[in-house]
Amino acid sequence: MSRTVPILLAAAVLLGMVACGGDDAPKEVGAIASAALAAPDGHVMGQVTLTQTPGGVLISAEVTGLSPGAHGFHIHGVGACSPDFTAAGSHFAPGGEPHGFLGDGPHAGDLPNLHADREGNARADYFTDSVTLDSGADHSLFDEDGSAFIVHAEPDDYRDVASAGARIACGVVERR
Repeated sequence: MSRTVPILLAAAVLLGMVACGGDDAPKEVGAIASAALAAPDGHVMGQVTLTQTPGGVLISAEVTGLSPGAHGFHIHGVGACSPDFTAAGSHFAPGGEPHGFLGDGPHAGDLPNLHADREGNARADYFTDSVTLDSGADHSLFDEDGSAFIVHAEPDDYRDVASAGARIACGVVERR
């Protein structure tokens, strides 16, 4: 293949990103962040990777050591897991929206449940335009106190903020 084709493809992608953007388009397209998920005893349970796109953030999660079935999975509003997982605060809701896909929400921290297989492994990809990795934006995961991911023991019923049970894994979102 000639060198012209890759150059033209790269130019087309850049033009598309510029054309889709505007004054409110993310400035950090391509930025990557991650959160290493750990159990309360410090045992590593997985990883969440976030990638900024022109239209939002792609969230990819891989978690092990879960009980089979559904588990609540949320972005929490404080980038802390210690001394216990309550340090992560409540769900990330920069606009004050209520919780729940089936209630009056969702807010920015609401994500679909993770589903673990018989061996306790879960793999999921989610896309959201409710958060950004851009610094300074009101819905940035990198606000003054950061953010964290929490995996819960039970499934989220998508209505009641307390339905997902105990916090069994936590990971602070960090830039890569």
